[in-house]
Amino acid sequence: MKFKHKLIISLVFGLIGLMVAIQFQANRKPDVRDTRDLWEVRSQLQEEQKLQQNLYQQIRDAEQTIDQYDATSESEKVQTLKDSLEKLRSEAGLTDLQQPGIIIDISPIFVEKEIGQTYPSIAPDLLNRLINELNTYGATDIQVANERIVDVTPVRSVNGETYVNNHPLPSVPLKIKVLAANPEKLKDYMEVSRSKDDFAIENLDMELRYEKQVHLTGYQEPVQIKSMRVLEETGEE
Repeated sequence: MKFKHKLIISLVFGLIGLMVAIQFQANRKPDVRDTRDLWEVRSQLQEEQKLQQNLYQQIRDAEQTIDQYDATSESEKVQTLKDSLEKLRSEAGLTDLQQPGIIIDISPIFVEKEIGQTYPSIAPDLLNRLINELNTYGATDIQVANERIVDVTPVRSVNGETYVNNHPLPSVPLKIKVLAANPEKLKDYMEVSRSKDDFAIENLDMELRYEKQVHLTGYQEPVQIKSMRVLEETGEE
């Protein structure tokens, strides 16, 4: 097998290994009883199916890269590999992004001036519904507080607290940042969405605003690949 083909195959398997490592890390959680309802299970299944589709698409993109590889110069080949890697990192949510988007401010509707008042929290099923609705209406990237939402992000209840990416979600008020191809259209959809009613029932207000520059940080969970082996075909060329 030619060296350049070995390099491409190594890259393909390396990227797939990276995605698997992210899924393994994100699914690590404290040893607690699973309290998810049927709606949450269905949502998790949809997320797993989405992850599988993304992996298949990445494999197809890598195969196209291999087909185009022989027709380019050496410098173009290196740049092609770099572009492919950066594209996959961006799609996986591992890179910072800054572009037009919307910001959703979540705050309590009724605030009593009492010392030690407990503000309502965002339940996992409520947050999952909002994320699914945002995705349905065209969201491409989402960040809840400081947590970047990726294909393998777990949103669950742990000891009565909502955890995102295995970190406890801060109490309201908090911000949800959303990027989309058409953020103004997304804002219009969300202004009349079911989520606003669902949040209001829980004494939570959703205020949406369009921003020319919304900054999202990359996925913060550590990704460690201890070892990787690429099986190479042997034989005469």
